[in-house]
Amino acid sequence: MAVYPKIADIIASALPCEVEKVKLDASLIDDLGAQSIDFLDIVFRLERAFKVKIPRGKIIEEARGNLTQAEFEQAGVVTPAGLDRLKTFLSEVPPARFASPQKVADIPRLFTTETFCKIVIRQQHATPPPADAKPA
Repeated sequence: MAVYPKIADIIASALPCEVEKVKLDASLIDDLGAQSIDFLDIVFRLERAFKVKIPRGKIIEEARGNLTQAEFEQAGVVTPAGLDRLKTFLSEVPPARFASPQKVADIPRLFTTETFCKIVIRQQHATPPPADAKPA
């Protein structure tokens, strides 16, 4: 995964922690000690480094897929259908990390370094090249 080393450096400098601790499967919150404010810093740094836009709330919105809000969660808890969708979307997360019931507020605890690699790659593919880019 070509973006991984750069993302690992960004996460390590944002948290701060040793870059060696930033494994693909490391939970940013549980393994690396990230706080919610750190996610904003990491996303900002990723946007700048990779020249992509990562809208706030994008991960959970994409995880929800074609499920409506009510189909995905009720009273702050992810529904069984929502949990299935979340496990599919966050396929890099070991199944044992998903809670039952899974609170929506705890979804960021699932995010790993690989989650951010996948987001950056998706956004790179979704972002059109700059207008001044020469065709290949």
